[in-house]
Amino acid sequence: MNEPLQYRELLPARTAMRILLLALLIAAVLGMLGWFSPAGAQAPRAVASASRVQAERAAVDLRQGMTPDDVQQLLGKPWRTALAGTGAGNAPGQGTLRWSYVWTGSPSSSSSERVLNVEFNAKAAEQWTVSGWSWSPY
Repeated sequence: MNEPLQYRELLPARTAMRILLLALLIAAVLGMLGWFSPAGAQAPRAVASASRVQAERAAVDLRQGMTPDDVQQLLGKPWRTALAGTGAGNAPGQGTLRWSYVWTGSPSSSSSERVLNVEFNAKAAEQWTVSGWSWSPY
């Protein structure tokens, strides 16, 4: 009959349980108030390494035939990528790869965000080269 008392020392103390419950309650309330946001609901992030003016100056150096590594060295990591036209009906290596960069301008500018789309075509499998680029407001 003493067996239940024997295992009682394995249970956490009442004070520890109260602290744990309080911490869980605080985490739940903060989550409901929006302190923790899921990664999928992030706002568009601007490229942190360059201002909009610097990006526009760097984009002048874009050239047809550049590789993705060349573009990434010039402009940094893209904000978004997309791949199109690589279905079963296309020959291997065909398709279009699009990298999108987003820069935020000053609040006083007429357009606060600008998007640079860089398009690559594949000459062969995994051999992408720049085929064109364009600026657009977000």
